[in-house]
Amino acid sequence: MTDLGTILAETDAPTDRPRETLDARELPPPQPLQQTLERLAELDDETVLVQRNDRAPQHLFPKVADRGYSYETVETDDAVVTAIWRD
Repeated sequence: MTDLGTILAETDAPTDRPRETLDARELPPPQPLQQTLERLAELDDETVLVQRNDRAPQHLFPKVADRGYSYETVETDDAVVTAIWRD
């Protein structure tokens, strides 16, 4: 498994903020979307949420953008990693 710090360095996500991880690889739809949005609502604006999934969460992207978050996705050998943060 690739180190999250290395993965996040490939994005514009802030690396100096607290980080929470949600592993959604084993969750059936629509659980990854629901759990990610619920977790974002619970986190403070300084925390970067890192979601690991088995595919790019295409339905998530417009929902987080509408809520004022930035995001970037990196594909690795074992997961698709999406960083979500507030600017």
